[in-house]
Amino acid sequence: MLERLGGYRGEWLRLDLVAGLTTAAVVVPKAMAYATVAGLPVEIGLYTAFVPMVIYAILGTSRPLSVSTTTTLAILTGTQLALVVPSGDPAALLTASATLAVLVGIMLILASVLRLGVVASFISEPVLTGFKAGIGLVIVLDQVPKLLGIHFDKGGFLQNLVALVQHLPETSLVTLAVGVAMLVILVGMERFVPRAPAPLVAVGLGIAASGLFALQAHGVETVGHIPSGLPAFVAPNLDLIAQLWPGALGIALMSFTESIAAARAFAGPGEPRPAPNRELLATGLGNVAGGLFGAMPAGGGTSQTAVNRRAGARTRVAGLVTAIAALATLVLLAPLMGLMPQATLAAVVIVYSIGLIQPAEFRDILRIRSMEFVWALVAFAGVVVLGTLKGILVAVIVSLVALAYQAAHPRLYVLGRKPGTDVFRPQSETHPDDESFPGLLIVRPEGRLFFANAQRVGEQLLPLIDAAEPKVVAMDFSAVPDIEYSALKMLIEGEARLRERGAVLWLVALNPEVLRMVQRSPLGKTLGRERMLFNLQMAVERYRSQPAQSEEMQ
Repeated sequence: MLERLGGYRGEWLRLDLVAGLTTAAVVVPKAMAYATVAGLPVEIGLYTAFVPMVIYAILGTSRPLSVSTTTTLAILTGTQLALVVPSGDPAALLTASATLAVLVGIMLILASVLRLGVVASFISEPVLTGFKAGIGLVIVLDQVPKLLGIHFDKGGFLQNLVALVQHLPETSLVTLAVGVAMLVILVGMERFVPRAPAPLVAVGLGIAASGLFALQAHGVETVGHIPSGLPAFVAPNLDLIAQLWPGALGIALMSFTESIAAARAFAGPGEPRPAPNRELLATGLGNVAGGLFGAMPAGGGTSQTAVNRRAGARTRVAGLVTAIAALATLVLLAPLMGLMPQATLAAVVIVYSIGLIQPAEFRDILRIRSMEFVWALVAFAGVVVLGTLKGILVAVIVSLVALAYQAAHPRLYVLGRKPGTDVFRPQSETHPDDESFPGLLIVRPEGRLFFANAQRVGEQLLPLIDAAEPKVVAMDFSAVPDIEYSALKMLIEGEARLRERGAVLWLVALNPEVLRMVQRSPLGKTLGRERMLFNLQMAVERYRSQPAQSEEMQ
């Protein structure tokens, strides 16, 4: 940010101030709520909305991105902390949380040094949809007991669901009334006044009701004492690294994936595009600095970034304003925040976590491709059945399997020519008048041809040859960026089988690299220059000029 301040315009300051304060009205209550999701005191959420936000504002590349914590990072953090601090000791949780944030930051910095920004593409959109839906469901179930005022030992998703049903008779009606009122306020404001800071209003009303009606005396749990003042230095516990690093790796992946997705989604016209490796560095240093001052793992959030952009943020100065507002809350409003009912925070978490569950998106995926819908369901089930951290592993594995499946099943199209033009396109019922040429079979494979998919291309091509009985098979390679030796060898064998059937093979529109490899292979000698053609129109003209397919061609 500092190197760009020379070009900062005076008229932007008012916009950034308004946007920063508006975003703070959403970020501050949500950060406190997400801290409770992770099993941490609410002030940890405020630390996370302060330190990482400042570091990102200085080093980041996205103008509107708002960096604190998110629902996904909170639940992942809570799962990891429960594994390493099963006793729930507050001091041990704070140290473990700080250590985890530092470890996540170091991993992000290393990824930046190694230029691994491409990992943001390792989780496909359908898989991410399923993963987030699973996370949303887990979070909602985790918060419902706070909304009801009941307690039980937490376990896996199914175990928690059974325990919730068993403990329903213990529901505190006063707590439930507070929670329902908060839900109505939040949902109503989101529906009818979407630009208003609904979380801030809910928190303010919750605090007011707690103070005026002495809700704590009626069994309503409140946040309790919140330390005021600046965050203190927290030394990481190096002994926890062996236990924390697998979870930290998953959290780092999700932090960067969410951050870069939000940064790209809300980049404005004419603004520089987010630089993935610089984003890794900025969020990494933000997590390291945040962890050293007691924050939990942080990343860019979609909803708060959307608020920041809608409110008119022009630069990352808006992020600094949001961070200052979080600090002011710590310094000036801590005693008031202690009166907040836990049911209020639970309502905030539930309302903004349900948004992770998008049935319409599942429906759209199913409408476009059923296989990708299955991948989304597998990712969803991975989170619900195996847990959130293992769910990340499932999501990555499913994405990689999906990538391998797609690469191993390339498309092969039979082409026809649009009448009166030189345009060749896949034959379909939509274009019944496209020209074909008796004795000439034109096909187009798509994608890189390599050992895993070469056999599949052959399996698709053989029935076409049997049906058409062509004299010439012209393969359009314009959509083939690369060919591996295994695929080239199968092409050599296929050409030999074609010759045995009295047909010949032409290769058309090879890019320079593929052409070079073919020419160096035995296939290059067999085909010669006359059967490696520049384009399909040339192939058709040559074929039609030799309709009898002379012995020379044979």
